[in-house]
Amino acid sequence: MNRRAATSLLSAALGGLVAAIIVVAIAPADSSTTRTVSASTGVAANALASDELTHETLAHTIYERAAPGVVSILASTPSTGLFGGTQSDSGSGIIVSARGLILTNNHVVSGATRITVQFGGSGGPTRLARIVGVDASDDLALLSVTRAGLTLSPLRFGSSAGVRVGDPAFAIGNPYTFDQTLTVGVISALNRTITSPDGASITGVIQTDAALNPGNSGGPLLDSAGRVIGVNSQIATDPSGFAQQGSNSGIGFAIPSSTVLTDLASLDHGAAVNR
Repeated sequence: MNRRAATSLLSAALGGLVAAIIVVAIAPADSSTTRTVSASTGVAANALASDELTHETLAHTIYERAAPGVVSILASTPSTGLFGGTQSDSGSGIIVSARGLILTNNHVVSGATRITVQFGGSGGPTRLARIVGVDASDDLALLSVTRAGLTLSPLRFGSSAGVRVGDPAFAIGNPYTFDQTLTVGVISALNRTITSPDGASITGVIQTDAALNPGNSGGPLLDSAGRVIGVNSQIATDPSGFAQQGSNSGIGFAIPSSTVLTDLASLDHGAAVNR
């Protein structure tokens, strides 16, 4: 699993100086520090419809509703180090079906020999997961867990076709293993093209300034109604960035829900998702 594969987006020489921007898959985080943020689900069904919601209340409401549908993923792979063993990296995932189906980025789980999913943040129940479908060209993977004993809260999907620049955007994930983290921003641009780890072009991508960092991969980008409009996948970063993995630069990219829904239908032969 290539955790630090980078694709050159722009390189220009100006007055003898070279400026380089790199778009990288948001490498799963390997920090051992964790925290717990509670995620209550007791939200009135019509809360998001109120025109009187403040920005803070909207963000709080979206978090309470959506956080239970976001999971933490721990993927273990054989280590390439001198002493062998395994390497464990983390990412995020979206519950897409009460049948126990979870969507994430392929680069989070590619090559993993053991995948563990945790529900509800630190201290929540964990399950082993298996990969049931992959579209490497769109950097998406579908996982399955045994749902016995779990209360699953699938997230609803919205239409990325209706997204406009300036719309509010909300990301929930596990950056650097800080589980159940909410970041807030706007839709910065539309119809970007990024390169998946296997070299294919992903088009129609949504750009956001909501903070994304290693470990956010596979988590949802949400609209103001709390619907999934994209899957957070990559960031633009200076190649000399922190820890050589890249960190938040204010330029993040999410695979649009239009692409995701098409892939889900093929990966699970017609997966039933909330819309």
